[in-house]
Amino acid sequence: MRERGYIPHVPKKGAPATRHKTKGRARRWVVERTHSWMNNYRKLRVRYEKKASNFEALLHLAIAIICWRM
Repeated sequence: MRERGYIPHVPKKGAPATRHKTKGRARRWVVERTHSWMNNYRKLRVRYEKKASNFEALLHLAIAIICWRM
């Protein structure tokens, strides 16, 4: 991981568990939050499109709308 520039967050074996500071509320990962926003688009939840390119276009459109609203 270090060769690729990542900082490992793996505790040593047998080390006591530490609690993360969350400022009083649960923290959601960016990917989970994005998937939750994408679930608002019904055509993306169940793939109705036969062609992959059409589905991908709808996916890009949904992401663009999400970004525009932010």
